Amino acid sequence: MRDSSMIGLRLDGLPLSGFHWRLLGLIAAGMYFDSFDIYIAGTVLAALIHSGESTLKLNATFVSVTFIGMMAGAWLSGLLGDRFGRRFSYQINLGIYGFASIAAALAPSIYWLIFFRLVMGLGMGAEIVVGYATLSEFIPAAWRGRFGTILNLIINTSLFLSTFLGWLIVPRYGWRWMFVIAGCGALVVWFLRKSMLESPRWLASRGRTDEAGQIVARIETACGVDPAVSIEAARVAARQAGRDAAQSAAVPTNARISELFSRRLLTRTITAITVLVALFIVNYAFVSWIPTFLVKQGHSISSSLGLTAVMFAGGPVGSLIAFMLAERVGRKWGIVVFSLVGVAFGVAYPFAQAAATITLLGFAITACIYVLSSFSVASYVPELFPTELRLRGSGLANTVGRAVSIVVPYGVAAAFAGFGITGVITLIVGTLLLQALIVGVLGAETKNRSLEAIAAETGDAARDADQQAAAAVGR
Repeated sequence: MRDSSMIGLRLDGLPLSGFHWRLLGLIAAGMYFDSFDIYIAGTVLAALIHSGESTLKLNATFVSVTFIGMMAGAWLSGLLGDRFGRRFSYQINLGIYGFASIAAALAPSIYWLIFFRLVMGLGMGAEIVVGYATLSEFIPAAWRGRFGTILNLIINTSLFLSTFLGWLIVPRYGWRWMFVIAGCGALVVWFLRKSMLESPRWLASRGRTDEAGQIVARIETACGVDPAVSIEAARVAARQAGRDAAQSAAVPTNARISELFSRRLLTRTITAITVLVALFIVNYAFVSWIPTFLVKQGHSISSSLGLTAVMFAGGPVGSLIAFMLAERVGRKWGIVVFSLVGVAFGVAYPFAQAAATITLLGFAITACIYVLSSFSVASYVPELFPTELRLRGSGLANTVGRAVSIVVPYGVAAAFAGFGITGVITLIVGTLLLQALIVGVLGAETKNRSLEAIAAETGDAARDADQQAAAAVGR
């Protein structure tokens, strides 16, 4: 069997150890400050309005350039990460984000702040793509889904910290210190991550199998495993699996992005784009707008914020549910099942009248959204693509998702203006139903499977399609 396939078997055969938890910590730290910076926008923009340094129109521009930067960053990170390596892309995007945050803290005007926010967006959009994909390439198959959900849970807690620090710092010391915290935190993580290892799977995909083998040996030693024993175990596992090397190396090392739309990978690309577009639509249609909906339905500001806080407690609960089910139900069927569960709660929501019922259903819908987030962006999307195209595939799906998120607020506003909360819920329910259908029909199951086996399946499918086409021509 080729060395490239042996690398994956050795990584998947490792026991869970401190190495894996340290890697999770390094990746989570960078993504935490990334998410922290996204959430501080509301506090900073409110302060800018209060001080007279900005207007509602300029604040809207600030928000818009954030999404534009994240969309461009997601795309560029895919190109750079597959070409120059995960570690290179990781350090570049975190450095850009960290230095741009410090520059934002020193911005002499709102116009310079908007420019630096655009640059920050490049780093923020890239971090999401590279972080989840890199983690998936190191973690053993039996734990890969659960580690993705843990990372997602850690990141989402930044909402509380950013809100708390904003309340504590901004009224006393001003909005600039929020960017200082984010930028300095990111740069500290950038320094700590200089020692992070390159992905052995990526090295092997580029034909650098000797380097990959040396890194895997270091990881095995850190995990208390003898590399010689690991190599022999991988050979035994390969023989038992009965797979030919050609099947486990379905993508050439010079894979082009156009292959994402080839017969072999088109269904994977459609699936990845679907789950991220659906996630962004549902998240921004419900989570971002629910306080406004409650006020429009007659609740006071105080009441609406209180109800919202209880509803959003469903976020951590959803992440914990995903952690428990990631390797039992699996990512594919988890997405299908919780899309349908979300549909059921969504259909019931417009009929709720009592505050307790509204809150309970909102809590349940929020939990479903965060289950879907943990399964999709954190685990499923990076798993769908071969190593040579993993970041470009994930980057493409994130880019399309971010592009859709730019126009979602306008669609939500139009739906609410025309049909009230029923119109918004119809948009959410329709999106979840479409996601359940596409993932159920086209999606691949990735539970407890090596990344190499998931990639090899695309080659098998393409060969079967070619054989069927040839048979049809013969008839």
